[in-house]
Amino acid sequence: MSCGPTSRARRSRSRWRSSRSAAADSAGDDGPLMAARARGAVARGKARRENPSDLSARVLAALPAIALALFLVIVGGSLFALGLFAFGCICLHELYAMYERARPARLAGFIALAGLLAAAAYGDQFQVLLVLAAALPLLFALTLVQSRPSAGGLAVTLLGVYWIGLALAHAVLLRRLPHGTGIVIDVLVGTFLGDTGAYLGGRLFGRRALAPRISPNKTVEGLAIGMLCAVLGVWIAGRYQEWLPGGHALVLGAGVALAAPVGDMFESFIKREARTKDSGSLFGPHGGALDRLDAVLFTAVAGYYIWAAYV
Repeated sequence: MSCGPTSRARRSRSRWRSSRSAAADSAGDDGPLMAARARGAVARGKARRENPSDLSARVLAALPAIALALFLVIVGGSLFALGLFAFGCICLHELYAMYERARPARLAGFIALAGLLAAAAYGDQFQVLLVLAAALPLLFALTLVQSRPSAGGLAVTLLGVYWIGLALAHAVLLRRLPHGTGIVIDVLVGTFLGDTGAYLGGRLFGRRALAPRISPNKTVEGLAIGMLCAVLGVWIAGRYQEWLPGGHALVLGAGVALAAPVGDMFESFIKREARTKDSGSLFGPHGGALDRLDAVLFTAVAGYYIWAAYV
């Protein structure tokens, strides 16, 4: 008889209508929520553009550190390495505090940092590599003697050594190259101007989020403006250094422009995973040492290899 198939067809049509109705209801429920989120995003973007910038406060908070950094770069030698060791210890402390639950071997990280900076100040790349190779068994041994050793603690300790220690060692190596004083200053100028340009560009023209899951406030427009400012900053600085050809300055500026936002995003990712807004409170409401040096930890490495290729 034909009633069986007809009944099944009716049930099928009924289920289809029910599912379509449920989808419509769900869309109706989500519609206002999605619209509210969109309005909120637009409002936040408008507020960022209309509110007065706190750039002057950020610059004032960073001025003492900038002055100290310039003094150390100009003096150079052991004092430069000691100054970087102090900055490095603060950065390591902030990183290890963010991941305290992993129980990093703090002492091992500080010892490895000292070894890397000493190797860079009194040796060369090979000695830095030797210290880096020796750091792993040292970190492992000091991790094992802790009350509750863990692989997570070893990983976080190594992260600090490779991210912070190795970058600062490259800064020392860069300072020791011919015209190293000027190049380090150029790298710092490009990094600072790139960061400032990205901040202002994002506030004034930011529309499209760059990486909302990592750093919601960073925008594509801010990135582009920051990179342009970094390149121009290094190139203009090079105009006052007769030993630095314009083409070399542009390449160095491009390296700084590319490395700086990567360093910034890397630190943002580390903080996001640690579920913290700032790495520390050294600069009060403007964050910690890592928040100020995140880009420099990458641009110093890029600057070293670019300039070493020319000299």
